[in-house]
Amino acid sequence: MGILDKIAEIEREIARTQKNKATEYHLGLLKAKLAKYRAQLLEPSKTAGVKGDGFDVMKSGDARVALIGFPSVGKSTFLSLMTSTASEIANYEFTTLTCIPGVIEYKGANIQLLDLPGIIEGAAQGKGRGRQVIAVARTADVVIMMLDATKGDVQRELLEKELESVGIRLNCSKPNIYFKPKKGGGLSYNSTVPLTQCSEKLVQLILHEYKIFNAEVLFREDSTPDEFIDVIVGNRVYMPCLYVSPYWIKERHYSGKPNREQHSYPKIAVFMNIFNP
Repeated sequence: MGILDKIAEIEREIARTQKNKATEYHLGLLKAKLAKYRAQLLEPSKTAGVKGDGFDVMKSGDARVALIGFPSVGKSTFLSLMTSTASEIANYEFTTLTCIPGVIEYKGANIQLLDLPGIIEGAAQGKGRGRQVIAVARTADVVIMMLDATKGDVQRELLEKELESVGIRLNCSKPNIYFKPKKGGGLSYNSTVPLTQCSEKLVQLILHEYKIFNAEVLFREDSTPDEFIDVIVGNRVYMPCLYVSPYWIKERHYSGKPNREQHSYPKIAVFMNIFNP
């Protein structure tokens, strides 16, 4: 059974397992296994050849912003409007096939803006060059998630799930947990706050799944098992995310004579519907 099959099997078991006090240890172990297999997907393949053309963009400027979204949602248009870079725009999906960089100059700061190919469901498993896109997104300082205004909630949920599965944590900070493996002495488990979700037994079971039997663990906040697993795995990326929905209108140009239309063409006049979660 391959890694993808194992991931799918664990996800199905988590979905059908009722969450209660009696199943918390079982669910904790399942989540630890799931995180372990997902981490293996992020590891570069030993048999892989050179990286895809157009995805190795040198990081430059004061900050890097990645445009994430489904195909044909308006990422390329946004890049073309905000920078001097012309990214191909067309009325069909997968117009952008590589990573296209641009630069926004704002109050003396240079912000690198990356137009990435559209993500499809299953990108974390490699569909639609998904792993290459997500690998670039992990190097960003900020994510702008472009959403179709008519499908915003559905697209947002799917995109967040894809990014979550590859260790990208949006709009949250790193869990305040001190974790240090040791050579001996067993488990040292302490907390500075009351814990309601991570008991010593659960912490020990999760650590054993990662073959860790000696460690020092100190909780400085009431964290979840998922957050504790993130600390153990250690390759998580925490970054802010802005959610943007484009609105399209027609801009009309008129001649000097009243009521006479000279020409009209599609153009974005309003591209702002930024909201926080």
